[in-house]
Amino acid sequence: MTNNDVLRSVRYMLDLSDAKMVSIFALAACEVPTADMQAWLKKEEDPGFRSCPDVLMGYFLNGLIFFRRGASEDAPAPTIERKMNNNILLKKLRIAFALKTTDIAEVLKKADFTVSPAEVSAIFRKPGHKNYRECGDQILRNFLKGLTLIHRPQTRKPA
Repeated sequence: MTNNDVLRSVRYMLDLSDAKMVSIFALAACEVPTADMQAWLKKEEDPGFRSCPDVLMGYFLNGLIFFRRGASEDAPAPTIERKMNNNILLKKLRIAFALKTTDIAEVLKKADFTVSPAEVSAIFRKPGHKNYRECGDQILRNFLKGLTLIHRPQTRKPA
C-alpha cells in the first residue's frame, strides 16, 4: 500500500479534517502546509496528486501515536524511519491504537480476513530473524478496514 492510501484510510477511519491531519504532523514536530496534505489525500488519477514521502509518513505515524495515546515524558519519542514498509506501518498503527499482538488477529477477523497468531507474531519480528515475515498489502489493507469497522461502526461492509 502507498503512504497516501494509509493517510486516506486513517483520515476516514477517525473522521479527521485537513486541519486535524496537519496538527497530527505538528505533534511530531513536523510542519506540513495544508496544501501538501490536500495533495497527499487526493487519488492518484486526480490533478494535483502528490506522493507522500516515507519520512513524512514516519512523522505522521509518530504524531498519530501522540494524538491517540499522548506524549510520554518518560519514554523518548519513537524514531522516524527514512524508509517505510508495511511492517513498520502496521507496528506504528498497533502502537497508536494501543493494540496487543493478539488484538491484530481480532481486527483482521472483523474484516473477514483470518490470520493465525503465529503469522501476526512473525510480522513483528526483526528482519533477519528466522521466523520474520513481510507484511503484505492484503494484510495491511484488511487491518485498516477492520479498524475502520471498529472506529466507524456505521460503516457497512460491501456486499
